[in-house]
Amino acid sequence: MLSERRLQVLRAIVQDYVGTEEPVGSKALTERHSLGVSPATVRNDMAALEDEGYIAQPHTSAGRIPTDKGYRLFVDKLAGVKPMTAPERRAIQNFLEGAVDLDDVVARTVRLLAQLTRQVAVVQYPSLTRSTVRHVELLSLAPARVMLVLITDTGRVEQRVVDCPAPFGDASLADLRARLNSRVANRRFADVPSLVEDLPEAFEHEDRGTVSTVLSTLLETLVEENEERLMIGGTANLTRFGHDFPLTIRPVLEALEEQVVLLKLLGEAKDPGVTVRIGHENAHEGLNSTSVVSVGYGSGGEAVAKLGVVGPTRMDYPGTMGAVRAVARYVGQILAES
Repeated sequence: MLSERRLQVLRAIVQDYVGTEEPVGSKALTERHSLGVSPATVRNDMAALEDEGYIAQPHTSAGRIPTDKGYRLFVDKLAGVKPMTAPERRAIQNFLEGAVDLDDVVARTVRLLAQLTRQVAVVQYPSLTRSTVRHVELLSLAPARVMLVLITDTGRVEQRVVDCPAPFGDASLADLRARLNSRVANRRFADVPSLVEDLPEAFEHEDRGTVSTVLSTLLETLVEENEERLMIGGTANLTRFGHDFPLTIRPVLEALEEQVVLLKLLGEAKDPGVTVRIGHENAHEGLNSTSVVSVGYGSGGEAVAKLGVVGPTRMDYPGTMGAVRAVARYVGQILAES
């Protein structure tokens, strides 16, 4: 365990390096921070931190920089989450409230996160498997053709055209719509199949084939893998940090193009808290020089997807964690109200 004073020295090194982009020396630390000890003592503390792998000497410069291990200790023990100011919160709310549909919510969220953090923003679309049904609409297009519209609690809308085996009257369609919604509205997707399996038996014999066809289309819509959708923005922000990436920025850009990599990076949506992955904690080699800050978002206190940012390990962690958490909270509110 590090002593309280050495933790303070590590905190000061991280803050100075993030702020100045320059390796930090003991003289500068004692001048900028009231550590209450001499530069010689700070030098000893820095030597101990270096021996234990929390800081390193990047080249022959006298200064030191934090390692992945140093940033990890900073995030876990030393960094609080920096709250957004009231004007910042109002700006987030006003910007997101202008969204007209789910695609617009996701697009605005990406833009907002990239602007607030000046990093790369990644937003996963709400997962269908964790959603609930808000409403099912059935519209007659022709005597034997029906439009099925599924609306979820996250504002997602899925449309399918159903070709029926026989003509289906307006009265029968209205009856099916009412019976279907009475069973599935506000129920989780996973529960729907068992809730509708005996529904065809409630109809006249000649209508049962059509009812079964409509239900099959609904169930297919529920299980389709629509959750693998992401939106990414702010990639140009990485060019501001060219010197933070050893050799070249290309491996980072290539990793960001791989959707599977990004979904793994964001992690499981069911973990709602803020997650920070630093440097080599990211399994993908191209992202070993980056940190990923992500959080779950959703309506009604349950996370249905993740959003987050990717940037260099030399990151303002308290500010980034605060921004990511605040944006997720407002997106959840908008989904709940939509």
